[in-house]
Amino acid sequence: MKPSEIREAAAALLHAHRSGLPIPPLSTTYPGATISDAYRIQQQQVRSWTEAGDQVRGHKIGLVSAAIQRQMGVHEPDYGHLTASMLHPEHRPIPYRGFIQPRIEPEIAFVLGAPLRGPGVTVDDAIRSVRYLLPALEIVDSRIQDWKISIVDTIADNASSGAAILGSTPIDPADADLRSANCTLMRNGKITETGSGTAVLGTPFNALAWLANAIGALGVSLEPGQVVLSGSITRAITIAPGDSVTADFPGIGRVTAILAEEGSS
Repeated sequence: MKPSEIREAAAALLHAHRSGLPIPPLSTTYPGATISDAYRIQQQQVRSWTEAGDQVRGHKIGLVSAAIQRQMGVHEPDYGHLTASMLHPEHRPIPYRGFIQPRIEPEIAFVLGAPLRGPGVTVDDAIRSVRYLLPALEIVDSRIQDWKISIVDTIADNASSGAAILGSTPIDPADADLRSANCTLMRNGKITETGSGTAVLGTPFNALAWLANAIGALGVSLEPGQVVLSGSITRAITIAPGDSVTADFPGIGRVTAILAEEGSS
């Protein structure tokens, strides 16, 4: 894509964020767009957000399951940026009006205590870099009409990021077996999905190492204090105003997100 098209696509997504009106798939508007182009569109938006006063607080990893990768026709995950405005405390109502077509999914969040610089990062390196982990929920959203997304669309749209809700009790990574960690996702008190940490590239620590190496190739490192969402452990479920969603990770903890009622602030 030409630089002018990158700016044009980023502007369209930024307008969708502000207006709440989704746009046609970028992969249709720009049929020659590549994954590299999509990350350039993503980065253009991140620059706009930070120039407006928001701050990058970490990253999210997507497309971690083999089934989703096959569906998207890719062989590795993707990533997006987490900004300060996307992070929400649990149990406090989150305004629904900030989303277009949201879904929610359970994840493990890593809070780093040491820098992680790729390429060449191993899983052991990733584990040593983590200060603590938290149960988390990610609200994914799409600025693309009807979620009709290709890999180019989701990457350009900041990996379909919406918001992140972090649990309140930190866990030492040495005390958590993430490979066998199970999760139950409940909406309004009823179980909707179950899953295991093996769905995330075998273990969420593999996802963290992958991210460090992926952004390391661009000269970017993960820094102490940053948050990394490792990818969904179950299928995402749709949410509506007034919903309460809890992810329960036995041995790790639980986290609850509350969507504000329609019309509430």
